[in-house]
Amino acid sequence: MIIDFHTHTFPEKVAAVAIPKMQAASHSKAFTAGTAEALRASMAKAGIDRSVVLPVATNPLKVSAINDLSIAHLGDEALTYFGCIHPEQPDWKEELCRIAKAGLKGIKIHPQYQGADIDDIRYLRIFEQAASLGLWVVTHAGDDIGFPGLVRCAPEMVQNAIAQVGDFPLILAHMGGWKNWDRVEQLAETKVYLDTAFSLGAITPIDDHYTTEELQMLSEERFCAIVRAFGAERILFGTDSPWGDQQKTLESIRALPLTAREKALILGENAKNILKL
Repeated sequence: MIIDFHTHTFPEKVAAVAIPKMQAASHSKAFTAGTAEALRASMAKAGIDRSVVLPVATNPLKVSAINDLSIAHLGDEALTYFGCIHPEQPDWKEELCRIAKAGLKGIKIHPQYQGADIDDIRYLRIFEQAASLGLWVVTHAGDDIGFPGLVRCAPEMVQNAIAQVGDFPLILAHMGGWKNWDRVEQLAETKVYLDTAFSLGAITPIDDHYTTEELQMLSEERFCAIVRAFGAERILFGTDSPWGDQQKTLESIRALPLTAREKALILGENAKNILKL
């Protein structure tokens, strides 16, 4: 089973506005229309069996409605939706309990979009509660293509959060920290997982905003070094669809100089264990 652990979808009307806006802000290409049906079509083309959809709440007032949509997708055999939470949400504790009781497997946070550092007390209390409920936390990590120069989840901040909360079920997107990869391996002694979303190869631009150097992400050699530092059993295949092409990303992972066992763990077995499939 091939599982993409990092994708995004929007309701059709929202996608029609959000995708062009986000393309313009990031100067990078979206590979689908950003809807659930577009994701299903992409999965069928790539040969991906299941995708985890990670919603992001940019406004605390929208959290409950977004989670209602995720809960409505429970039982879908192709798309597994996580919940979301916002650090400024007054009823964050009750909402986390509702997410867990409904049967969602975890939550997604995005420090840049939510205006708080990963080691902010508002996140730390969320992590403690999520851990007590058995929920996984997936966070954007490192720089963000839409917020150049603003880092709210650096490896050092993650270490500080873990020092205060203790180890909890945490997945750092983008191989532990987008464009912070020179420092990611300091987290290898923790229990965090990494996903591979939008980290291997190069950005696909829509204009000439970026220099050739800025377009580059991880080389195969550096990518594999991070895999070996953490162990393949803590790496999850992710594409960041619609911002990553699922088929091409899958082909890139399969082409890496890793063992067959390492690839099997990354491409699905680790995700199956987390999702309890």
